[in-house]
Amino acid sequence: MKQKLKIGRGFTLVELLVVIVIIAALAGLTAPMVIRQRKKADQTEAVNNAKQIGLAMFEFDAAYGSYPSQTTAESFPDATIGALFGTNSNDFFRQFIASEISQSEAMFYAKANYTKKPDNVYNASGKALAPKEVGFGYIMNGDVAFSSSGNPSRVLAVAPLAGSTTPAGDGTFDLETYDSKAVVLRIDNSVQSLNVQKTSKKAQLNNTAPIKFLLDTGADSIWGEGVTPSIKVPSVQ
Repeated sequence: MKQKLKIGRGFTLVELLVVIVIIAALAGLTAPMVIRQRKKADQTEAVNNAKQIGLAMFEFDAAYGSYPSQTTAESFPDATIGALFGTNSNDFFRQFIASEISQSEAMFYAKANYTKKPDNVYNASGKALAPKEVGFGYIMNGDVAFSSSGNPSRVLAVAPLAGSTTPAGDGTFDLETYDSKAVVLRIDNSVQSLNVQKTSKKAQLNNTAPIKFLLDTGADSIWGEGVTPSIKVPSVQ
């Protein structure tokens, strides 16, 4: 007796389309969550690196009388790792490496549109903290460095500054990188994630009226009278 072969029925076109729609819907639901987690991880890395910069600031101030400045740069006349002061935060942060307070470039990195991971390669003929390897802006009083004797609420380092390719020095922050958050390092070595106002792109020091922003000046500000906070932006070229 001949046996009939049983041939399995495959997917119909309609069934296949239903499966594809379900997979697409699931991907659409999970993608935003994955993106948020990625941004949160980048923000956490910036917070941790800011804490390391804070410890280096404290040690540097104790040794040289202020945070990195043009004056403290004179303490390292034989440094061959690049400029130690100038218009960019990279220049001033190199003083941590010149003083051997920092042995690595990694802590100066923060994810931003204008950054890349530091290669940690520098020697007598190579520049430390090359363009795009620094993510933090460095805040000074004009061109004068702060010291630990100032208002402990003053901010020393910030990220991520606004700018698709070149960081802005006007106190505006990128809204996308950390989901409308700005990472700030204060003199008291605390690190906070401040809300960034979506319209002005400025970091808010408080969330109730009247709103005060990071670079607001005056007697009732964190800076005090006679202080003009200036952000030395990271170098990108």
